Amino acid sequence: MDENPGGSCSTTMATMLLRIHHAAIICSDYAVSKRFYVEVLGLAVIGEHWRAERRSWKLDLALPDGSQIELFSFEDRPARPSYPEARGLRHLAFAVADVTQAKADLEAQGVAVEAIRVDEYTGRRFTFFADPDELPLEIHEGA
Repeated sequence: MDENPGGSCSTTMATMLLRIHHAAIICSDYAVSKRFYVEVLGLAVIGEHWRAERRSWKLDLALPDGSQIELFSFEDRPARPSYPEARGLRHLAFAVADVTQAKADLEAQGVAVEAIRVDEYTGRRFTFFADPDELPLEIHEGA
């Protein structure tokens, strides 16, 4: 693998990749996860589809900036092997204007939230919490 720490993407890739479109999450209990992402986190439902051939729900959710989360249900999927240092997606981070307020709002809805920390490189405040399947989620202050 060719590593280029701190380097930029090639000109071709820099013009092709515009932003992250969506993150896909597989949940163990569709109703619980749907409630969490829609009612607790306040994401807007774009579409909801029952895929009979897969016995699976697909819920498309939107954030205010247009980015999306696809929430899937599949029967008998294995649990996440560790928190949060398993291979693959480490965590999903959401930008917020005020971490203290966002933390308080989550806690008011019964979500356990870690203490607020400060990123040693950017100086921005952040904290972690988890979705119903223990997927680590972050709220990060500022853009």
